[in-house]
Amino acid sequence: MDDYRNSRENTFLRKNPSRKTCESIIRRILMTEIEQQGKNQHFKHAVDFMSYFESLYPTSDSLTKQVQRAIKAMNMPKDENGYFIINKSMEQMEQDSSLKEAFSMSHVKIHSLSEYTPIFLEADSELCPYLKKLITESETFRDKFLTIMETSNGLIIYTKQPEELKTICESFCDFPGEALK
Repeated sequence: MDDYRNSRENTFLRKNPSRKTCESIIRRILMTEIEQQGKNQHFKHAVDFMSYFESLYPTSDSLTKQVQRAIKAMNMPKDENGYFIINKSMEQMEQDSSLKEAFSMSHVKIHSLSEYTPIFLEADSELCPYLKKLITESETFRDKFLTIMETSNGLIIYTKQPEELKTICESFCDFPGEALK
């Protein structure tokens, strides 16, 4: 009975894995690599996975081809150094590339709004775009705010100088005391 079981286990271990099984193993290998190293720094080609598969299955051309089929079926993108990226699709990589290019062209800088105070200017909604344009182009308001956004009934201005900005805004209001409470 033991000989039958051993022979059956050996037969099972000698069979090449299915493409799906190969994909699953490759995913686990890459996820482990990312968890341990932070990113994939070892796997560029199907041959890079072969030592793992050969430790589980006997070496053969058909095993190599099965691993190659699995890699191809997974359609994994590669980073700028040619390493497989497991946690993003080709579409995500293209989107990320477009975003990176747009960020660079736009000279994006990141600001934490926790350092800024929002000031709300209540105004007629139909005049908000015009008001926003005037404030944005104004020498008086230059360097007084980070950003200005239109809302359904006014403008929100983020600033590090809330008191100074309030004073400037009040100077343009018909009723200064009523402007910003």
